Amino acid sequence: MERDPDARWLARVMHVAFFLLLGASLARFLLRHPWEERSPWIVALSGALASLYLLGPVLGTRATPRRIAWLGTVVAVWMVLVVLAPSFAWCAVPLFYTGLRTLPPRAALGLVTLLTAFVVIAQVQLSHGGFDPNLVIAPPAVAAIATAVFVHAERQAERQRALIEDLIRTRRELAATERREGTLAERQRLSMEIHDTLAQGLSSQQMLLQAADRTWDSDPVTARRHVRTAESIADRNLAEARRFVHDLAPADLAEGGGLEEALRGLAARETGPELRVRCHVDGTPDRPLPDRVQSALLRIAQGALANIREHAGATSAALTLTYLDDQVVLDVADDGRGFDPSRTSGADTGVRGHGLPAMRVRAQQLGGTLTIESTPGEGTVLSAAIPLEVRP
Repeated sequence: MERDPDARWLARVMHVAFFLLLGASLARFLLRHPWEERSPWIVALSGALASLYLLGPVLGTRATPRRIAWLGTVVAVWMVLVVLAPSFAWCAVPLFYTGLRTLPPRAALGLVTLLTAFVVIAQVQLSHGGFDPNLVIAPPAVAAIATAVFVHAERQAERQRALIEDLIRTRRELAATERREGTLAERQRLSMEIHDTLAQGLSSQQMLLQAADRTWDSDPVTARRHVRTAESIADRNLAEARRFVHDLAPADLAEGGGLEEALRGLAARETGPELRVRCHVDGTPDRPLPDRVQSALLRIAQGALANIREHAGATSAALTLTYLDDQVVLDVADDGRGFDPSRTSGADTGVRGHGLPAMRVRAQQLGGTLTIESTPGEGTVLSAAIPLEVRP
């Protein structure tokens, strides 16, 4: 079945034109020629041609053997009619269209040539022996124009179909690429979220429980304090895990206190016998920070403190949140053993763990920067600067 609405409309027009031409030709013959010996044949052949033509839409438009056999029968009946009564010659025009739509190009052109020849012969016969150049030139010219217009329209439609298919294929490929990129970006984000929360929390619990095990017999009070601290970290990790399931927002921010309260709570939790963490806020924001900025800065602070606890050997650290006119800056400083920042570039992240690349990515995703100043034996200062007008 033809799915193109324009093609269906044109086919209906051609069907109506064929029956109008067939009816007009039969009426002309009966009006011009009183009932005679050939009249029954012409009436019967006209009815047969009309009946055959009605079968065309049932057989479809593709060049199947049944469709070709049907077209050959229609053309043969029409040719007999033209021989008996030249008045039926102009029924060839809809047959041009049917042949061009059904047959391959060469076969269709051959059929058009045959039909045109019969039309010319019929027109010459209707002229009653008088030669008229228009009767010889007009039918081939009309057939040539109709064929050229049809072929051009078919080629244009084919090019449009190819273009549409190419656009659809390109859109599908682009959508698949975007899905893959989105999946990779989401995996990276989740890996950073897990590293900055659950993984670091589990690492801290492990260190505290190991310290409790070493001092259990010699200093039970300290050992119990380590266990209670590990329990507190486990509670926070459980809250983070539940938050992942809910909406992946940091649990501290989800409690509604904002970034400043979240940083103060983080400093209080990280403070212990071996490390003292202070939090300071400088300035006030002109407007609330976007959730993405608050979440990123809190994760950077968590990652930085986890690195300090695990690698720096520091006794004190400071979180400083500074609001400037065009950006917000988070500084994390410690008095630990320091390190060479150049060794954290590229794939060499073993010196300070895997947190620094994740922190840098978080800052860059918001159009910000992450800088590290450190010298072996002199401590470290990590600074994350995020512009207040972040990219969407």
